[in-house]
Amino acid sequence: MEQMTSSIHRQIPPVDTIINSPRLIPFIQKTSRSFIIGIVRRVLNVVRQEISSNTEKEISTADLNKIIFQKIHEEFLFWTEPTLKRVINATGVILHTNLGRAPINQDALEYATEIASNYSNLEFDLVRRVREKRDNHISRILENLLDCEQAIVVNNNAAAVLLVLNSLGSGGEVLISRGEMIEIGDSFRIPDILQQSGTILREIGTTNKTRLADYEQNINENTKLILKVHPSNFKISGFTSQTTLKELSSLSSKHSLPLVDDLGSGCLIDLTKFGIEDEPNPHTSLVDGADIVCFSGDKLLGGPQAGIIAGKSKFINKIRKNPLFRILRLDKVTLAILESTLLTYLKQCPDQIPVVQMIYHSEASIEKRVLKIIQRFSNKNSNLNLNIVKGFSVIGGGSAPSQKLGTWLISLRSKTHSTSKIDALLRSLDPPILARFEMDTVLLDLRTVFPQDDSLLAQSLENLAKS
Repeated sequence: MEQMTSSIHRQIPPVDTIINSPRLIPFIQKTSRSFIIGIVRRVLNVVRQEISSNTEKEISTADLNKIIFQKIHEEFLFWTEPTLKRVINATGVILHTNLGRAPINQDALEYATEIASNYSNLEFDLVRRVREKRDNHISRILENLLDCEQAIVVNNNAAAVLLVLNSLGSGGEVLISRGEMIEIGDSFRIPDILQQSGTILREIGTTNKTRLADYEQNINENTKLILKVHPSNFKISGFTSQTTLKELSSLSSKHSLPLVDDLGSGCLIDLTKFGIEDEPNPHTSLVDGADIVCFSGDKLLGGPQAGIIAGKSKFINKIRKNPLFRILRLDKVTLAILESTLLTYLKQCPDQIPVVQMIYHSEASIEKRVLKIIQRFSNKNSNLNLNIVKGFSVIGGGSAPSQKLGTWLISLRSKTHSTSKIDALLRSLDPPILARFEMDTVLLDLRTVFPQDDSLLAQSLENLAKS
């Protein structure tokens, strides 16, 4: 066996022979000779390992060369093709963090393309011919929408919270309810943010009950601010009690302390008509007495990743002067998308925003789309069985964790493939289709599939049925 392995190893061409092959000229022209040499070396190492681990298999020189060049081609594509790709989200999770959260409105993308592909007045006042602050393009709209004194933006809500705490509370204590000491996605923990901001955490109350007296009893000469945090992706029910913003506002005013409300998602539309409650509106928080509110741009707002900070000028001005503000600022493309998204709300057209559209989809409209797709399989001898079942969609992204939206689902079962195999095949399609599972069944929720993609989804399922 060792002799056969050694013989096959000797059939492997040297790097110079492969790199000088005419078949690699296009690869070298698209990148560089040194880059392709690196690929060839990695491929040859893999081939040698495969030969050593499969000592019983004989292979001709021609077949070996075919394998080597095929692997070089695959490796070349791996390194030169983008790995970030479009997927079809059929999970029913509207703000799916792993899938990029809020899809962007087409008008906003076109506006951002115009700004990104040209020069712009990003930091230039065209009237006064002087330098201007880049976030002024956003501030003017936010101040109108939220009816607040001032607003600024940074690159995400975690950054917004960090910046606010560092600017207003550094070196002092921050009061926060023990029931609001949360952890959200990717191990983002409020206590860690407090530590990194240079503030001292003072937990008050208990997990399920925190009263106004708990706050008042813990205020001392080192207290710098009061922080209220929306619980985001979890909910405590039963024997509970939390202090309201209005109550905290009176207390913070009495002691001249800023009251900061971290909303997490933040929502500018009324969702109660869809049965979705407890999702705070930034404007309402400010009206109830918060001095500063923070919320995300890429959640229920339906825009790009951003952290919005709004409230009283005396605090915003101090936050703006923090050197961290420049470090955390937005780029021109994100600013353009956010500006366009916010203008959609200002023009009273939120239903043009994809996230809002998905929430607005009625069960009847989704059922009609599901039946249309299933109909395509009704008269075919297919390995795939499609059925319509009742189900629920969720908001996701830490928003309204206990709230559900009624929907209709496509259930997939195969005569030849397991559930996990169907899932793997769906993910291997172009574009990949992401589904969810219940009771060993693959389920597709069209609430999070764009209606214009229904035909593409159906065609992909037809291709899958033939596999």
